[in-house]
Amino acid sequence: MATIETRKSSDGTVTYRAKVRLRGFPVECASFKRKTDAVQWARGTEASMQEGRYSQTSEAKRHTFSELAQRYEQEVVPLRPKNAANTLRHLRYWTGKLGHLLLSDVTPALLVQCRNELLAGTTSRNTKRSPATVVRYLATISHVFTMAMKEWQWVNDNPARKISKPRQSRGRERFLSDEERVRLLDACRHSTCRYLLPVVVLAISTGMRRGEIMHLRWRDVDLVRGSILLTETKNGSSRSVPLVGPALELLNDMSKIRHLASDLIFYGGIPSKPMDIEKHWKAALEMASIEDFRFHDLRHTAASYLAMNGATTMEIAAVLGHKTLQMVKRYSHLTDMHTARVLTAMNAKVFADLKCVDMSASIG
Repeated sequence: MATIETRKSSDGTVTYRAKVRLRGFPVECASFKRKTDAVQWARGTEASMQEGRYSQTSEAKRHTFSELAQRYEQEVVPLRPKNAANTLRHLRYWTGKLGHLLLSDVTPALLVQCRNELLAGTTSRNTKRSPATVVRYLATISHVFTMAMKEWQWVNDNPARKISKPRQSRGRERFLSDEERVRLLDACRHSTCRYLLPVVVLAISTGMRRGEIMHLRWRDVDLVRGSILLTETKNGSSRSVPLVGPALELLNDMSKIRHLASDLIFYGGIPSKPMDIEKHWKAALEMASIEDFRFHDLRHTAASYLAMNGATTMEIAAVLGHKTLQMVKRYSHLTDMHTARVLTAMNAKVFADLKCVDMSASIG
């Protein structure tokens, strides 16, 4: 049962000490300035004991966030190697802000304050931090508390789930116009890097990510059937990518003079590592007079071309390897344009003999 004791100090300050005794549990005590707070705490503590939640409450008062972050780094981060660098950077930030606190003291209000500081801050490049980046910081701490709650029973709840995330921008929709594509491919053709043209053609032809292309190995490519099997992707699911047209022809040519010491298709000075094409890519963009364009925009270019040639959002998602349609909705207006062209062609054919209709005469 719970008892509330009134205590008066030598300076006249009154405090209320709540004490909870329940068989099978250690005695819990806490002091408050207001009696209502003491009563509320006592009832909540007693209820958590009776409902079996006390052990987690006790654990939350026994561990700091720094301890939680360290356990997460040791046990969880190695299972997610692809995003390890970003996760560790996020953990360093959260540990710097919350590391000294007990888990029981990490509240949604405190996380809101940190979220706002992130939004108002700048990156290492001295640029304003984007809402999308802040969302990723929040996703990391949310998963940390999810593990603490579900796997380790250190907390009862995940405070990060109770705060709102910043609204993210729709995302870039930059893609190559027909004229830009011609200029870029011509610049790649004249590049001193022998790999630049096939890499760019692959990106436009398949919509593959830069990392997926640069880490391609000959064993991943079936030149006879015309397909590429990607086993390591951003979302963790393998997918097969059709290999057709100039992309297939270029890889066919390259296969005839492949390096025997490396299975990588686009190897660098060290055969076991992919080549860094960044400076050659930037030089090609400058030669082609193309501004505000990143390599990842080639992926948007592939998706946009697919949409403009009649592919549905489901088909675009399948080619790009998206598990949901959310990411390809940005191309829906392009598929709508194709739909409008199809309807226009249909109407022109169906109503070819309908020259002019006098609506007032037909109504009358």
